[in-house]
Amino acid sequence: MLASQVLGPLELEERFGLTGGDIFHGAMVPELSFGARFAYRTPVPGLYLCGSGASPGGGVMGAAGRNAAATVLADLGRQ
Repeated sequence: MLASQVLGPLELEERFGLTGGDIFHGAMVPELSFGARFAYRTPVPGLYLCGSGASPGGGVMGAAGRNAAATVLADLGRQ
């Protein structure tokens, strides 16, 4: 048996607390990509961002986590 469930932005926001119902913390469009996303290093010492809101954005590629880890290692003086 096949089944599906469709959730729109309003349901995603209500059910999971996703602002605007966007799983990528902002649409994956050119004007919200690249430099428009958050940096990995924050003003709070030792706090780094690695989720969908960080550059280069969300998805299953894991690039934001890999880049944040590289930033942490660089800050620790390691390669």
